[in-house]
Amino acid sequence: MKIFVIGANGRVGQELIKHLINQHHEIIAGSRNPERTMKHKNITAINFDLHDDIETLSQKVEDIDAIYFVAGSRNKDLLQTDAFGAVKSMNIAESNGVSRYIMLSSAYSLEPNKWHNPAMADLMNYNIAKFFADNYLVKQTKLNYTILQATALVDIPGTNKISLNDKALTKNSIQNVGATLADILNHNSTIDQVIKMSDGDTPIFEALESI
Repeated sequence: MKIFVIGANGRVGQELIKHLINQHHEIIAGSRNPERTMKHKNITAINFDLHDDIETLSQKVEDIDAIYFVAGSRNKDLLQTDAFGAVKSMNIAESNGVSRYIMLSSAYSLEPNKWHNPAMADLMNYNIAKFFADNYLVKQTKLNYTILQATALVDIPGTNKISLNDKALTKNSIQNVGATLADILNHNSTIDQVIKMSDGDTPIFEALESI
């Protein structure tokens, strides 16, 4: 498949691309700094700035089979990147006939009643941005979406074992998140699903197969 990754140079984006390459996909890697993208024969790095208008961005998304949105501003540009940047990418997907759309989001992004937990206080503005983007994806588009709600990302080795939804815990290795995102594409049962994930005890393929 020909897959467009938005946010290709982020921590999760880099891990995702590694796993997609291992599955022999062709990758269009979109970021504001394409010169920093990893080099591989199956990767084409392009400039993709979410501040640009939809018409400009749309010209860069042609003949694509699936889009991953894994961009994030890390609280520096929440409106233009995490919220409206995501919405623009959805509009582009629909206008260009790309029906499969996979979004990396935050645990509890659609459950505002849980944001006042002291452990989540620093994520309030981020969760608000993701709330609007995720709601738009679910309610305002006809895309075949999957939203992966990751709990806290930590830079530890991945185990390729996860827990989902009610069994999800507090932490995720970045490697496990990248691997899970890549494998979602192989499970049609994940279409039109919002999935919470964390590191856990079940192999990724088996966990996704159970949905």
